[in-house]
Amino acid sequence: MQKTIAFSSMKGYDGRLSYICRRWYQSEGGVHGYRSKVRKSFAVPEEVLQARNRHCNIYRWVEAYRSHGHNLAQVNPVNFASQYQSIPELDFNKYGLSEMQEVDVRGIISGVISQLVTVKELESILRTIYCGSVGAEINHIGSEHKKDWLKQKFECIRQKKLSKSERRDIAELLIKSQNWDNFLATKFPTVKRYGGEGAESMLAFFREILKLSAQGDITHIVLGMPHRGKLNLLTTMLNTRPSKIFRKFKGLPEFPTDAKAMCDIASHFHVTEDLNVDGKIIHFSMLHNPSHLEAVNPVSMGKTRSKQQSFRDGAFGDDESKDFSSSVLNLQLHGDAAFPGQGVNQECLFMAGTPHFDIGGTIHMIVNNQIGFTTPGDRGRSSQYCSDLAKSIDAPIFHVNVDDPEALTLITQLAFEYQREFRTDVFIDLNCFRRWGHNELDDPTFTNPALYEIIHHRKSVPDKYTAYLVLENEMTQDEVNKISKQHTDFLNNELNQLNSYEPENWYFKKQWSGMKQAGREITVWDTGLDYSLLGFIAVKSVAYPKNFTIHKHLEKTHVSGRIKKIAEGRIDWATAEAMAFGSLMYQGHNVRLSGEDVGRGTFSHRHAMLVDQKTNEIYIPLNSMEGGLGGKLEIANSILSEEAVLGFEYGMAIDNPYNLIIWESQFGDFFNGAQILFDTFISSGETKWMICNGLVVLLPHGYDGAASEHSSCRIERFLQMTDSSETQPDGDDINMQVINPTTPAQYFHSLRRQIVRNFRKPLIIVSPKVLLRLSDAISKPDDFRPGTFFLPVIGDSFANPSEVKKVILCSGKHYYNLNAERNARDLKNVAIIRVESLCPFPVHELNTELDKYKNAKNFIWSQEEHRNMGAWSFIKPRFENMLARKIKYSGRYAGATPAVGVGSWHQQEAQFVVTDPFDIK
Repeated sequence: MQKTIAFSSMKGYDGRLSYICRRWYQSEGGVHGYRSKVRKSFAVPEEVLQARNRHCNIYRWVEAYRSHGHNLAQVNPVNFASQYQSIPELDFNKYGLSEMQEVDVRGIISGVISQLVTVKELESILRTIYCGSVGAEINHIGSEHKKDWLKQKFECIRQKKLSKSERRDIAELLIKSQNWDNFLATKFPTVKRYGGEGAESMLAFFREILKLSAQGDITHIVLGMPHRGKLNLLTTMLNTRPSKIFRKFKGLPEFPTDAKAMCDIASHFHVTEDLNVDGKIIHFSMLHNPSHLEAVNPVSMGKTRSKQQSFRDGAFGDDESKDFSSSVLNLQLHGDAAFPGQGVNQECLFMAGTPHFDIGGTIHMIVNNQIGFTTPGDRGRSSQYCSDLAKSIDAPIFHVNVDDPEALTLITQLAFEYQREFRTDVFIDLNCFRRWGHNELDDPTFTNPALYEIIHHRKSVPDKYTAYLVLENEMTQDEVNKISKQHTDFLNNELNQLNSYEPENWYFKKQWSGMKQAGREITVWDTGLDYSLLGFIAVKSVAYPKNFTIHKHLEKTHVSGRIKKIAEGRIDWATAEAMAFGSLMYQGHNVRLSGEDVGRGTFSHRHAMLVDQKTNEIYIPLNSMEGGLGGKLEIANSILSEEAVLGFEYGMAIDNPYNLIIWESQFGDFFNGAQILFDTFISSGETKWMICNGLVVLLPHGYDGAASEHSSCRIERFLQMTDSSETQPDGDDINMQVINPTTPAQYFHSLRRQIVRNFRKPLIIVSPKVLLRLSDAISKPDDFRPGTFFLPVIGDSFANPSEVKKVILCSGKHYYNLNAERNARDLKNVAIIRVESLCPFPVHELNTELDKYKNAKNFIWSQEEHRNMGAWSFIKPRFENMLARKIKYSGRYAGATPAVGVGSWHQQEAQFVVTDPFDIK
């Protein structure tokens, strides 16, 4: 028999999911970065329930408007259809009601002054509320609390009226936005600007967000948005000098001359600015974004969470009443074609409420042009609305007509209040249009003539709104003209100052103070520590409370096994990692490890988090380590996503250089799902935007018979993404480091080096699978002592240099197979050199090693990977150009897939790649 559960007593239960179907996160007590949410108690008042039962037909009819009224809402500023379609569910006759029948609406609908109204009057009220310039989608939400809260607030919203000064403020913003676009069209007619024409009301959204944030506890806002209207926002509201934009449009760089940067286009610009809003300082951060649509969204979420960690927001602090987003707010703008079309949005939404990725909800606005590049919405998605993806996480959606910036302002108030109340996502779908097509130089009439016939014959959004205010005697036309003229004069003055404008050095400020761009030289950083401290950390990494029920197998192999190895001075891969994490924490740095199943580790080697076998509670041993400066380890087991999760981690890495941020791919080839992030952010963010990051990426790699998809992390692709030179030695200033370490100590030093240095570079670690437990792949205490550091090259300590005739160079796990073969053949005349750092390419260290072998005639690069893969094409030109020696290839043949899928073939190839370098003459 199944046990009966009292659902109402369950912590966090909101009535939607049965307890049987829901598995709670394994730490109701809380771990670093996560605290279980206690939902606010809610019950529909008894008198309301009675009213609904007493007037059930009226209630059903009102609910029909709440569910279907958005279909009749006047939200399209360029609507082809008739204003009122027939929706059978909204016909009061269907509910047995007559037009002049008086009904009691108490407890049924909010925002109605009279208690008794006729059905006809109620129909007018319902149409005004649900079928006006705002359409609301609320009834899909599973939580009755959220639904009732939203209905009450939304049904009362039109009772609010903006003041004269608020209306004038909005009008001024719209006028300036339009004026900015007109000015650019006149002065820079051949430049793509991705202006805000047809969407100017979005500035009313930002105005209201800033004012509400200043009135509340918000101190930081992080924004991710696409190109559309970005320059309007930057120059109109975010204090960006127009001269900076004009300078860029004239073909000049946006950074000072001492910056090592290739720069980017103006529509990718960012801002980090302290805004004075009604006497309160709000730090506003708009992120750089590439042209890959929506890719910036997870980055904005990661940066938001990093700031929340810095301010001890939510579960990062000790105040249990403080939720995430108490002081840092995330905003995201989307395109109408991109939001349903780009998979990263689904990933972001399903990540938004998960432990260790929660940021307390995002306020989203879709700038709905009703057309993609040239594709109308009905050919760009399968759903009714571009916002329908939001329903998957029960987010409320408000569709707003761009011609009504006052309605947008009121809805922004409601969205903000909802996010503050429930700390979850909310969407505004701003229905607008693009006056000039995708980029002002395009002709949209080629493909959408009927649509643009309407657009080109209607007033602009600012002109329409200011005309309304003039008619209402809120402004005069002379005042409108004066605002426009003064703004034009300001822009002309900024244009005249173009040549005298000096780009600002805004980077390496605040939390990045003390950092700098890397130099041309290669620097060496002492990353070693006293082994007594490291041994203490290693023991603490497997300690657990007395009342904790540990898994018996882990007690034997992981806990006891680690303590024994520490005593013997045989440090394996997982222990070295724990020592690196713990030592950085001891020195006050936070560490975050993110990815699929990272707590245990894909290969069941890490076990950085333990789970009580009786209570299901999580325990992270390193977070209970005594002493030190209080750094914390956050283990973020992620959703099954690469692009959004990696973007999130990149966002955390660019915010705070003193935290070690690591993303681990479950298997090395899984990075493919996040290629956009590698191409447009990680490898090029510094050279495009002067945004540095020290993100570490772990990519398990090795040909172990797993066939095509789980053998290779595609080393060749990462090497191709670097800006390493084939003819000149690399310096620290290469864009990205790629290493393939062979020992636990090398891994330890590479992690610590990321934080110890005074510059930040992304680090790609080709991480092992078989080496995690290989008895030969161990390090000794001396490898970690003070004065030790990461070795770009590990020379041969076995061969006699004077006897060596052949030098084999290799990288990573392959070394151990080659060494075993050499020992089996008892060869004394072959040296094996390990290239631990592929990029920067270690010219000096290799030259030092090769100079030992005066009699060597053959130099061979040996790899497991196919000839057109791996490091061969990267190694060959650098070796021959800078080390002045010819080098031969040994490895698999050129292939179309990383590995064969037949076991016997794999065994033959595995044998060949080990024996061939020794047989080459």
